[in-house]
Amino acid sequence: MLKKATINIKTDEINLYQGDCLELLTMMDDSSVDLIVTSPPYADQRKRTYGGIAPDKYVDWFSPIAEQLLRVLKPSGSFVLNIKEKVVNGERHTYVLELILKMRELGWLWTEEYIWHKKNSFPGKWPNRFRDSWERCLHFTKNRKFAMYQEAVMVPVGDWKNERLKKLSSRDMMRDESRVGSGFGKNISNWQGREMAYPTNVLHMATECGNKGHSAAFPEVLPEWFIRLFTTEGDVVLDPFAGSGTTLVAASRLSRKSVGFELLDEHCQVAKERLGLERKRLTSVVSYSKKAE
Repeated sequence: MLKKATINIKTDEINLYQGDCLELLTMMDDSSVDLIVTSPPYADQRKRTYGGIAPDKYVDWFSPIAEQLLRVLKPSGSFVLNIKEKVVNGERHTYVLELILKMRELGWLWTEEYIWHKKNSFPGKWPNRFRDSWERCLHFTKNRKFAMYQEAVMVPVGDWKNERLKKLSSRDMMRDESRVGSGFGKNISNWQGREMAYPTNVLHMATECGNKGHSAAFPEVLPEWFIRLFTTEGDVVLDPFAGSGTTLVAASRLSRKSVGFELLDEHCQVAKERLGLERKRLTSVVSYSKKAE
């Protein structure tokens, strides 16, 4: 996965490298990754750990990384970016929206947007707003046709069908067009005999309560959901901001190969420990520097 010129101590399934992700991405082969799932530092967040990137400079900072991610992703692959806006001087900054537009300029397709609803978010009040309980998961692709396995994330239909499907009217047996002119319609009879249904693009998942030694760890179920949706066993999953290794753990658990880049040594050590516990063996960690070339 990484070009032979680089130091490359790795296992067959899990690859964790310490270093700057932009440098490490330039060493990866073209079209070598099936899925990218990551949550980079948000604007002006985690200053103590990552220094923080000002909102006005965020797009310029992320653009060269986005170019490299586009290069290493397979034509059938997907890129899921977990990111969030920031309030500056009493209003929401537009850096996330600006980043979406910039990525489209670079050749990415903004295919979908998933909302992560943090269902255990604590309440809060400010003079002009309440606490957020959601974050964006932006889905980018290289092509309009891409790998997607929707059946892998289906959910139970629910108890509503027990009463609703007992006695169907003639209207329920056909595609009933919306009466408000929206263009939408439904055929209730299609749900007969079904136990599973496709989910919505709102993901109701609790935040990570066990910090895992990282200041911004997201729950394992979040990358796991996208890994199920966009990959199959043996595919390669990349997290260029690996942090404490959450994406790598989820990929390993689902029998996917994984590559992670992390700048800070302390987070690599936490990731190494978690992966060792998960796989009953230690993953390889490579500390890259120009001096080691």
